[in-house]
Amino acid sequence: MINIISAQSFKAIPWKNGKGITTELAINPTGTLDNFQWRLSIATVAEDGIFSDFSGYMRNLVLIEGDSLSLTHNENKTDTLTKLLDFATFDGGFKTLGTLQNGAIKDFNIITSKSACNTRVETYPRPTHQTISFNGLVFAFSLTSDISIQKNRTDQQRVHQGDLLQLNHPDKMTLSGTDLILVFIKIINE
Repeated sequence: MINIISAQSFKAIPWKNGKGITTELAINPTGTLDNFQWRLSIATVAEDGIFSDFSGYMRNLVLIEGDSLSLTHNENKTDTLTKLLDFATFDGGFKTLGTLQNGAIKDFNIITSKSACNTRVETYPRPTHQTISFNGLVFAFSLTSDISIQKNRTDQQRVHQGDLLQLNHPDKMTLSGTDLILVFIKIINE
């Protein structure tokens, strides 16, 4: 099943720590900010600070705009995102300090329940064609181009740049785009 989530349906949600606003792109159907299986969002980070506590969740954070962000986890491990589509994977319960290097940045967040989901993120900073077969959910988001979906030689669809594509259990679908983020979520015990 193909579901295109338009940018007009995205929701502005306050951060749990109250220091900013997140644009929520998608959340599992019964999910709330305090209890969800998976959630995708975009946030602007305009100042250094401690990230919201998401104990029980894994976070994948992708740099989608701006120039460098360092994430220091529990004061002992640092991930530095320096170029477009760099990403970090970390425990949402870590005390994570975000430090800006050259002004505000924007990030794409994938937050998933550790007990409910297995998650993989792939990024493609150049034009790409990826054939997808996956027994779970796949999300695709392009920073700079429309996404082309091809199921066979005659069945082709387009997703406008800035909209989110959701595929449920895709089988041999080819996605084409530039500056592409792919998120694979397998619900445990599904």
